[in-house]
Amino acid sequence: MEALFRLVSGACAALVALLCPVAPLIGAVTLFIIVDFITGVIASRTIAQREGEEWWFESRKAWRTLFKLGFTAMAIVMTWIMECCLEGVVELHLAKFFTGFVCGVELWSFLENAANISEAPIFVWLGKIVKRRIRKEVEDE
Repeated sequence: MEALFRLVSGACAALVALLCPVAPLIGAVTLFIIVDFITGVIASRTIAQREGEEWWFESRKAWRTLFKLGFTAMAIVMTWIMECCLEGVVELHLAKFFTGFVCGVELWSFLENAANISEAPIFVWLGKIVKRRIRKEVEDE
């Protein structure tokens, strides 16, 4: 039993060591996705109240957010592993690019939610600027 414990703990330690370089990227994406989810729930409730409709929390949306977070973290790990395999051949920075893209999309969604919650023109304006900037960056790549 002790040998099995050593094997499992060693495998876990190896996995943690492998993922240490991408932990900040995964942390950033997690923060952006969680903030977007929370503001999305608040925006949904605000819109329902404005329209005089009944509102309720849907666990389906929460599960969809958890799946999105899991798949995004896995994609960051996979792109980082690809970078490691191609190190010295090509400088891609795929993990950082992918993380930046996902964070940009989540920021855009947050600004839409903020505009819906507060109806402040600044958030509508910022949402349009971010949308234009993301489109420009994607077209340039």
